[in-house]
Amino acid sequence: MPDFRFLLKVSRPRFWIYIFGPYIVGLVAAVDNRNELISLTFLLFGVYFLYPANLLIYGVNDIFDFETDRLNEKKADYETLVTPERRSGLWLAIFITNFAFVDIFWLGSTPVIASGLAFLFFSIFYSAPPIRAKTKPFLDSAFNILYVLPGIFSYSLVTGTFPPALLVIAGGLWTAAMHAFSAIPDIYADREAKLSTIATTLGTTGTHLFCLAAYVGAGLLSYQYLSFFSVAVTAVYVVMMTASMLTGSREGVFRVYRYFPLVNALVGFVLFWYIAIPKFL
Repeated sequence: MPDFRFLLKVSRPRFWIYIFGPYIVGLVAAVDNRNELISLTFLLFGVYFLYPANLLIYGVNDIFDFETDRLNEKKADYETLVTPERRSGLWLAIFITNFAFVDIFWLGSTPVIASGLAFLFFSIFYSAPPIRAKTKPFLDSAFNILYVLPGIFSYSLVTGTFPPALLVIAGGLWTAAMHAFSAIPDIYADREAKLSTIATTLGTTGTHLFCLAAYVGAGLLSYQYLSFFSVAVTAVYVVMMTASMLTGSREGVFRVYRYFPLVNALVGFVLFWYIAIPKFL
């Protein structure tokens, strides 16, 4: 019998919003009124980007990261360790939960198919060989554009076109910074396992500075479309990165990092309503 508690934990519920959030933001950005949101197709893909997609991302990651994860204290209680004997069952669960939804990709427009396939590609090969982007500094952060792709997918699902290129690039910078900051608490374990990442390459201070530059760049590129929201959110992340950098210790960085999912979720929540209120009210 499947270990549903294990499968749920592997999917990182506290991070579900990173995929589901962009999906619903893409929807609300694309529709003209709230009545357009009433669609079985939108609901089905909402379910997909809530659980199966997250099981894909983090399940594949944990399958290929055992040698690093067993050295990482974070895996002992904050996350979960996927041991070799659990791999086949996890592969089966990933396939079963994703297969039906992926089949529906092909019924959409060219941008829907392209963004859907891109999501699968980046999600799998971030961790899996032969690319295993997470072991290649800077490519590891670039591959995190996978978190933007659900928004591109849903926008294309409504409009049949891609969203503005500047917003896609801004999203890519934002997710690159998100990844780089998340890699800082793992520097010790990654170096022990001889795994190269953007954080092991730049070090703690260098990675913080990279994050600051990426967040500012994202704010500048998105200002044309989001104006005050871009300024306010950029300020939030600048303060957070600065506070983390000034802690001066791995424990201090991790204390700040534990608030990171909450901050990201709040930013996504505010962005949703920032876009929705002028349209729906």
